[in-house]
Amino acid sequence: MDALLSTLLSVFLAEMGDRTQILAAALALRYHKNGAVLAGLSCATLLNCTISAAGGSVIDGWISERPVKLFAGMAYIFAGLGMLMWRRKVDPLSNWKTPAFLTAFLGLFILEFGDKSQFLIAAQAARTPLWGMALAGGFLGIMAATIPAVILRERLAHIVPLKPIRWVSGALLLGWGIWLALQAFDIA
Repeated sequence: MDALLSTLLSVFLAEMGDRTQILAAALALRYHKNGAVLAGLSCATLLNCTISAAGGSVIDGWISERPVKLFAGMAYIFAGLGMLMWRRKVDPLSNWKTPAFLTAFLGLFILEFGDKSQFLIAAQAARTPLWGMALAGGFLGIMAATIPAVILRERLAHIVPLKPIRWVSGALLLGWGIWLALQAFDIA
């Protein structure tokens, strides 16, 4: 249960105000088909989370506990720094002439692939033999952060102060990562 909750929380924090939210809202605004966008988002997210968790479970079998803690700490540190630093604009995929589901699935899969959330999920999966819990936590965290963006669309930025949330989330992830990295060296 620890892997589920910690992955859910960390991925939720990492996705707040992130490009996945923005692209999902832009696609919902473009297509006016929340169901198709959410279905594409769900499928892309499930595939990415499965790849991440499976990769983390493989790492768990290859290396000992200290390097796994350091890997987790570094994943959190880079996620936190990513939240605090400048980010690139999101391509709303307006040139894509594909249906809503396919655009959402492919666009969000590509956007999420190699994103900080994948590393957080892999790090949590590497820390537990229950990698399915890290998968489920990551999936739920991304969906919990992104579903409101699809439903609220452009109103999200007016209702939720995304910039302060990104900064607080980034600081929390950075602190969490430093604590994990220090544990790897038996300092904390």
